[in-house]
Amino acid sequence: MSEETGVENVAAAELRQFIERIERLEEEKQTIADDIKDVYGEAKGRGYDTKAMKTIIRLRKKDANERLEEETILQTYMAALGME
Repeated sequence: MSEETGVENVAAAELRQFIERIERLEEEKQTIADDIKDVYGEAKGRGYDTKAMKTIIRLRKKDANERLEEETILQTYMAALGME
């Protein structure tokens, strides 16, 4: 076996491992997405507004300053359009 063929085999094996890891993670991601969808469905069934919940979750991911800046810009734009 030549040295080049050995390197190609190692590279192919390593590439296959990366691909398989990504595939497993994609499956886990889909399972988690399905679980989140189920929780939203349960919340909706109990009368909660899921759109508002999604907004709250999106805002909680941001730091306080970023959130304040976004809210300030939104208020400015709404005032400019006479929506207040």
